[in-house]
Amino acid sequence: MAGAPAQESCDLLIEAGWVVPVEPHGLVLTDHAVAVRGGRILALMPSGQARERFQPVERVVHPDGVLIPGLVNAHCHNPMTLLRGVADDLPLMTWLQEHIWPIEGQVIGPDFVADGIELAVAEMLRGGITACAENYFFPDAQASTYSRLGFRALVGLPVIDFPTAWARTQDEYFDKALEVHDNWRRDATVSLCFVPHAPYTVSDAGFERIRMLADQLDLVVHCHIHETAHENIEALQKHGMRQLARLERLGLVNDRLMAVHMTDLNEQEIALCANRGVSVVHCPESNLKLASGFCPSAKLLAAGVNLAIGTDGCASNNDLDMFGEMRTAALLAKGVSGDASAMDAASALRAATLGGARAMGLGEQIGSIEPGKWADLTMVDLSPLETQPLHHVVSQLVYATGRHQVSEVWTAGRLRLREGRLLDIDVETLRAKARRWRERIAAIPGGA
Repeated sequence: MAGAPAQESCDLLIEAGWVVPVEPHGLVLTDHAVAVRGGRILALMPSGQARERFQPVERVVHPDGVLIPGLVNAHCHNPMTLLRGVADDLPLMTWLQEHIWPIEGQVIGPDFVADGIELAVAEMLRGGITACAENYFFPDAQASTYSRLGFRALVGLPVIDFPTAWARTQDEYFDKALEVHDNWRRDATVSLCFVPHAPYTVSDAGFERIRMLADQLDLVVHCHIHETAHENIEALQKHGMRQLARLERLGLVNDRLMAVHMTDLNEQEIALCANRGVSVVHCPESNLKLASGFCPSAKLLAAGVNLAIGTDGCASNNDLDMFGEMRTAALLAKGVSGDASAMDAASALRAATLGGARAMGLGEQIGSIEPGKWADLTMVDLSPLETQPLHHVVSQLVYATGRHQVSEVWTAGRLRLREGRLLDIDVETLRAKARRWRERIAAIPGGA
């Protein structure tokens, strides 16, 4: 008799009670396994078949767990983790102009950026997040830190019309942006984009230059747009048109645009975003906390716009909890639209994974559990009483699960979190750094 066929080798075999691959939409697979080789997903199949086919170097079995793609935080200012809770309960412009910007003027620099990002990465991994879109200054320090930590990030090249510690003139912003791009464009974990702060802080000439370079370099443009209704009132007074219309005139409304917040939209603007392939990044909890308005997420989804979810920065949220953001996004969509079916649980999970990946230009690499993609994966333990009984896995993930139930996290097949514990980040060192920054910031006027 012929012997059994030889088993195929793989680095890792993850067997879970359930797998939610996100693509196809809404699918839940019971008793399935994911095989990983060379950091990428090799196969997704029933666990029994996987055990017969593969001989893994490492096997992880979690019968009470659900395996999902790593969550994607599509808009954050992670160095601002060090400003968590500094200036709460204030409107946006008061918060920015009288507190955040003056404090940043005293502390911002490579060390602030690196320490804030390291604290944020630890928090994100503990909450099942494996990728983020970063929007801050000192992108060289950002890229170096994310690369050192092995955390997937879309790092923004900042452009703003006033001097900062990063650059003094528009020419300097662009010169430094191109230098950082040249230094980091081949990194395995870091991708790059332009991050003009907002239409009210960047001139037409700046946007035109960004459009030209984004076209040449095929880079995403990640920008706060229509964050408040007041922003458009001022735009009408200054430019005679709303901000999105101005960006359309400048050639920036296209499939490389990540439009963040978008709380003040009319029907024509929603249709424009759908027709041009714009991705909208919804930051529900930050918008609520700053009373900035409500992103019409249900209308955007209905129009076919790619919707992503972001936490925004810890100075305005105050956490990096994508489970909380998913729940808030789904509930807010229902409340704003008056339709309980406006954003179902599967759509919220998709926005927090594949929607974010596509917005960042990484939809072919991450965001769903499909062969060939990077093995950026999150295991969630559904055995606690708070998620029992288990009738519908995806509903339980969005409406009942907390980030403390994340048990394992992998980035490119590398285990980063085991049974809820970080494997390669020193928590006590992070605490000590955070205390030192607290003391320094508290001594600044407005920082207490």
